[in-house]
Amino acid sequence: MTDPAATPPASPRAAPAQLHVLRERYGERYRWLLLLSVMVGTMASIMSSTIVNVAIPDMSHHFALGQERAQWVSSGFMVAMTVSMLTTPWLLGRYGYRRTYVGTMLILLAGGVAGGLSNNFSLVLVARVAEGLAAGVVQPIPAIIILRAFEPHEQGRASGIFGMGVVLAPAIGPSIGGVLVDLFGWRSIFFMVVPFCLASLWLAYKFVPTTAPGGVAAAREGGLDWRGLLLGTVGTLCLLNGLVELRGDAPLQAGLLLAGALVSLAVFVWWQKRLETGGGTPLMNMALFGYRQFAMGSIVAFIYGTALFGSTYLLPVYMQVALHLSASHVGTIMLPAGIVLAFTIAGVGRLADRQPTWMLVSTGLALLALSFALMLVLDLKSPIWLLVAFAVIGRIGLGFILPSLNLGAMRPLARPLIPQGASAISFVRMLGGAAGVSLCAIVLEWRLAAHGDSLANPLTSAARLAAFNEVFLMLAGLCAIAICAAWQLRQAGRTSQQQG
Repeated sequence: MTDPAATPPASPRAAPAQLHVLRERYGERYRWLLLLSVMVGTMASIMSSTIVNVAIPDMSHHFALGQERAQWVSSGFMVAMTVSMLTTPWLLGRYGYRRTYVGTMLILLAGGVAGGLSNNFSLVLVARVAEGLAAGVVQPIPAIIILRAFEPHEQGRASGIFGMGVVLAPAIGPSIGGVLVDLFGWRSIFFMVVPFCLASLWLAYKFVPTTAPGGVAAAREGGLDWRGLLLGTVGTLCLLNGLVELRGDAPLQAGLLLAGALVSLAVFVWWQKRLETGGGTPLMNMALFGYRQFAMGSIVAFIYGTALFGSTYLLPVYMQVALHLSASHVGTIMLPAGIVLAFTIAGVGRLADRQPTWMLVSTGLALLALSFALMLVLDLKSPIWLLVAFAVIGRIGLGFILPSLNLGAMRPLARPLIPQGASAISFVRMLGGAAGVSLCAIVLEWRLAAHGDSLANPLTSAARLAAFNEVFLMLAGLCAIAICAAWQLRQAGRTSQQQG
């Protein structure tokens, strides 16, 4: 792959911080320093998305909130993060890597400080939405840098190292967060991102170039597609709220919201195609889905997001209300699996440089499906180590998928489409994740009712275990469907080097 650093400066004003100047200054290690710079910021954004959950009970008590209002602390962040991912390519082209990255880190920093100092819940919610907007913009950036700054034989290793660091943040973060909440209260959770943001700002001014993707000067012509962004926001809100309403007693309202999501999707696709043919700058270039591997990779990403986030919700509930394990036991059981996941990603990243990505993704999905299916053998008398082992198998599967999926889906893209591809596949994955939590909750309540049980019942019955088992089987089935799409990643296509 031709290093984008080789692109000559587009203007003298942009030259001092362009990629080729930084490459000459720091030598061969520069690409790793650049990856480290964006890795710190991405870790901060991911930590802010997961760690706040441990503070919700304390925050609810402080502000005298009901469960529905308190949950918006997480839901508001998720919606903001999902939608803002679509803006990353435009922001990078308009303002360049450094200004975009620094801007997101400043917003994340401001959100953390404002949330921690707020005495009003509405301000806390605004701070969380601001953090979500920043987190969504920054998360596609590392994939763009890996595919542009690293040679093909190094991309898997870079993805593995990056993924290891990013996964350790949510694996260890909640444990540290729980201690902070006990010692200093819920406000301390918001301040956890501050040192990461400060470090990322220092690294950004030292190693992140001012140029846009491709090494050219920033400030591209054309405004942001606000209509497309509005359609994406409305569609996402309709989808998530429609799924939530399915859990209640308002089927008509749920149906209208889900129909609204479908209409928004159809209009969004039509508008993006119209912009593209009219010479505009769409949020999501529909030409991406003309690449078979990217289209199949997007299907895998959606299902993978659904299974990952759905199981993240389902496993703790299963352990506590079906197996009657304490919250501390749940944390202890999941921590080894998180650590195994981090080291698996690092090892599989190296494999991705030598082995076909479709094979690694398929292997990971098969292991993930196996871990869900194995849950059916557990009962109240099963030893804890068996539960730990099944959780570890699932996390090993995730470790095979994470560094391989983006590479397999995006390597065939033409180089100008890489930023759009990273943004689109991140959006699809997060949309699947947001839907996965509601899907698991809906199916669980449905199967519990079908078996004559409910989560309000303090006693575990065979019916409750059967209901949970059926949800685990559903997740295993989704992974099996994703394997069919993952096999399509093996179709050879022109590489981005050939097309760039």
